[in-house]
Amino acid sequence: MNELKLTDKQFDLFRDFVYRESGICFNVINKIILESRIASSMKERNLDKVEDYYKLVSTNKEELKTFLDNITTNLTKFFRNEPNFKLLKNYVLPRILKTKKLGEQIRIWSAGCSTGEEPYSIAITCLETPGIREQDIKIFASDLSLNSLVAAKEGRYDAHKVENVPEDYLKKYFDKLPSGEYAIKSNIKKLITFDYHNLRHRGSQTNMDVIFCRNVLIYFDTESVKLTVNRFYDILNEHGYLFIGHSESLFGLDTKFKFNNIDNSIVYTKN
Repeated sequence: MNELKLTDKQFDLFRDFVYRESGICFNVINKIILESRIASSMKERNLDKVEDYYKLVSTNKEELKTFLDNITTNLTKFFRNEPNFKLLKNYVLPRILKTKKLGEQIRIWSAGCSTGEEPYSIAITCLETPGIREQDIKIFASDLSLNSLVAAKEGRYDAHKVENVPEDYLKKYFDKLPSGEYAIKSNIKKLITFDYHNLRHRGSQTNMDVIFCRNVLIYFDTESVKLTVNRFYDILNEHGYLFIGHSESLFGLDTKFKFNNIDNSIVYTKN
């Protein structure tokens, strides 16, 4: 099966199913992406009928995870949108540090962590912030893609993947392998807990100081964005901060978050 064209009925079936399970919205514009992912999955399973594949993913939890993994786009890089990390280091972390009691950790969640570049960038930024030690931080990272999580836990990246990493950071936080790849040092990996999580559903995260959820909400419809963002609000501590993608906005949504533009970087805080 080299090419698949979903009928309107089939497309509506999968579109509604994907939305219910993940909050991701497909439309006529990105329909071709959905068709391509379904076609490749059907070929791998020697299935000829779209209805048979739908029955499989809708009744088998492991097949569902694999399906959602396949339709998730994972494009990321280290220190993506650099002003966010400058704001984290120079403004957010110093203020959070002042609210912490002796021995109390700073808790950060990278929601939609893809292959790990974001949480590792967060960890490095924390350790480059004066007054913060390894034992002072705990980072949680989650994604809908199991394949991405496997890559993130491994923490090995081709040379072009680390092009945005400053040379001194490369020497300090990465090991260069004989293959030419760069591997995150083990002491950095220990700071991060990777786990599967579907933002469509309520998770176990609590008492967060900072949440990064960048370039994820853009795939949600308004109702799903509102639901997700309100959950973020509830699990953030009193002095919590929320970073979203530069092309995303909470403008017009009924949320309690306060918009802040600090040093040319946008961050949301609890009122």
